[in-house]
Amino acid sequence: MDFGFEMIFHSFRFRVLAALIIVIVVAVGVVAFLASRATTGEFQRYVERGGMMRHQRFEIFLAGYYTQNRSWSGVQPLVEQIGQITGERTILADREGAIVADSANKLIGQTVGQDWAEPVGFIVHRGVAVGTVYVNPVGPADDPQREAFLAGINRALLLAAGVAGLAAVLLTVGLSRHILKPVETLTTAARRMEKGDLTQRVEVQSEDELGELARAFNAMADGLARLEELRRNMVSDVAHELRTPLSNIRGYLEALQDGVVKPKPEIIDSLYEEAMLLSRLVDDLRELALAEAGQLRLERRPVASADLVNRALEAACAQASAKNIALQADLPADLPLVNVDPQRIGQVLGNLLSNALTHTPSGGAVVVAAQAKESKVEVRVSDTGEGISPDQLPYIFERFYRADKSRSRATGGTGLGLSIARQLVEAHGGRISVESQVGQGATFTFTLPVAEI
Repeated sequence: MDFGFEMIFHSFRFRVLAALIIVIVVAVGVVAFLASRATTGEFQRYVERGGMMRHQRFEIFLAGYYTQNRSWSGVQPLVEQIGQITGERTILADREGAIVADSANKLIGQTVGQDWAEPVGFIVHRGVAVGTVYVNPVGPADDPQREAFLAGINRALLLAAGVAGLAAVLLTVGLSRHILKPVETLTTAARRMEKGDLTQRVEVQSEDELGELARAFNAMADGLARLEELRRNMVSDVAHELRTPLSNIRGYLEALQDGVVKPKPEIIDSLYEEAMLLSRLVDDLRELALAEAGQLRLERRPVASADLVNRALEAACAQASAKNIALQADLPADLPLVNVDPQRIGQVLGNLLSNALTHTPSGGAVVVAAQAKESKVEVRVSDTGEGISPDQLPYIFERFYRADKSRSRATGGTGLGLSIARQLVEAHGGRISVESQVGQGATFTFTLPVAEI
């Protein structure tokens, strides 16, 4: 049970809800507090403005009384009436500070206190101050109506804040379920993929960040499914590539052992050829594994680009002549040096030329061109063969992939040449790509880094 609560406490949904609820409580609390302060302040200013207006009117009454009577004699009833009207204690003092009237009828004859509040008005007769008016001078009197009004306002604000906060929390809970539902769907799909179900996909329901996450998940799932398919195909292809020469070797050896055939030179040559095929396949697989793991050793040095191309063309001359294919080079004289391992890049060019010659019919041509582009040298190997269909282009550099499924190991190679070429080019910091249209040949392009001199 404790473990379950701990899981809930540390869950993403709980943290999101807790954060949003805290934000809501703080926001509503701050708004309610500020609204209460603003309401109280505005009401206080309203009361003060109303009081000032009343006090000014009462000053006029008292000034009229003094003008009529030339003294404050008999003013007590008028001050008591003012106190009854305003509900405030009103005190009138003469010019010497002696109290001549008190609405509470308690301080008449006494002197104004030193700690009294500021007077609210002065009575002036012919330019001379003849009296001073004080309101609640010995401490503000409680106003039950005002206090009741402010208490009602504060209760209403508190209730409104509570209702708003509760509605916001409920709305947040509902929205969080809607917002986090795609995340939960992704989590469920990811857990199923973890158990080996690579068919999991999620529906993209929006164009926001969650939608991008769903698309990224689906792309990852497609990639994993593709990699799993390639892994199975690779195991099947390796088994197939090994089975044929091993079966031939085993058949010959059993025939020799049983005395069915004699160890003739042509039989020994055939066995040797099958063993060499196995050796080349194992070497290719080992080299590809090292390149993919980034452990392939490169002996890089500045090399002339033209020398690399010319050596590769010379090595391919025999195969080109046998098929009546023209080999051509288009190399500018000012090609810069490249910083590469010449043996490895020679292997790349050899694989690309062998692939081009294999897929180019008699009477065709294979052209190797190069040009400098910024800090790279771009090399292109083009042929006039049958080309590659668009649906096969994304997989042309994958292991054991053959564009023509009818080709056997003898005619189509092991299917590792282009994969090795890609790994070797990328190990040098370059990129390799292919462009092709069916019936118009193919062009393989790769880049090599220029040597710094």
